[in-house]
Order: sequence, then C-alpha cells, then structure tokens
Amino acid sequence: MSETTSAPEPVLLGTIGGAHGIKGEVRVKSFTEDPEDIGAYGPLTDAKGKTFTVLSARTQKNVVVVRFAEVADRNEAERLNGTDLFVDRSKLPAEGEEEFYQADLVGLVARLTTGAVIGEIVAFHDFGGGDILEIAPENGASVMIPFTEIAVPQIDLDLGFIVVEPVAAGLEGAVEAREGDEDDESA
Repeated sequence: MSETTSAPEPVLLGTIGGAHGIKGEVRVKSFTEDPEDIGAYGPLTDAKGKTFTVLSARTQKNVVVVRFAEVADRNEAERLNGTDLFVDRSKLPAEGEEEFYQADLVGLVARLTTGAVIGEIVAFHDFGGGDILEIAPENGASVMIPFTEIAVPQIDLDLGFIVVEPVAAGLEGAVEAREGDEDDESA
C-alpha cells in the first residue's frame, strides 16, 4: 500500500511593502492575528517557492519590520516589494469552533437573505478600513462588500455558501438593478 501525501495548501500570511533602512529589512503587511507572528509558523515562501526565514519582526505603526535570513541589503529588499508570503496550511493551528481562515471562504457561493445567488467569493481585501469581500457574479463586474457580521450574517463552510444582507452590504440598489436587467433579458 502506498503512502499518499497531500498537496501543499498555501495560506497568505503577509505582503512585503518595501525596504526599511539599509540593512535589508522590509516592511510587511501581516495578516496574522498578532502581526509579529509572521514567522511563528516556520519559513515563508513566495509564489515561486523561494524560502524566507524570519530572523526578527517588530511592529512599527501599521506594518511589521522584518529581517529575513536570505536578504542581506537594501537592494535585495527593494526587489521584494509586493511579494506575497505564504505558509503551508498544515503549519497553522487548527481553527476553533465558529472560526475559519479567510482562505476557506474563497470559492464559496454568496447568496442574499432571499436565497438569490449573487456570485462567488473570489478574494479578500483590506484597504485600511476593514476586511472587504470581493464577489464575482456569473455575468458583469464584481462587487465588494464589507465583511462584517451584519453584512454577512451566516457562513456555512460545510454547504459552501455565505448569506449576504443586501442593505447592510450596500447592495440594495445594485441587486434591484441586476434583477431588473435579468427581467429585461427574459422579455
């Protein structure tokens, strides 16, 4: 009987925003609960598989200043601007009850409280004002809604959907317009 190995499941832990100082440190937007835990789960990798080992991390304003073993000077640090940093999901702690990782929501169906499907979750964003869900409908441009308990009152990972409250999510007019477009097409 052969032993099976599961494919790696990368989870985004942070994004490098630029160089800090002259010794190779970088500013990182950390997505961990405690921003300084960016290196707590072992070495990080970029999308191409390059490894980054965190030697130190300290909070400074709204970023973490990180020193990587693999980055020796400012020139190397500057080339990393915009690099996403991942860790394999198996390295992360198990979620508790009523907890999940944002990556678990990507791909779920988004439904209104009426049951109408509005699209699929394609991404999470944080532009500084809180988490935003990006939902792509089958046709048309994607919409962004706040990821709050009021706007998204239900998440069902087992059945693969979330419920969106259109008024709280700021979709009320947009949903009515889309439904009107669908009525026009069927006429």
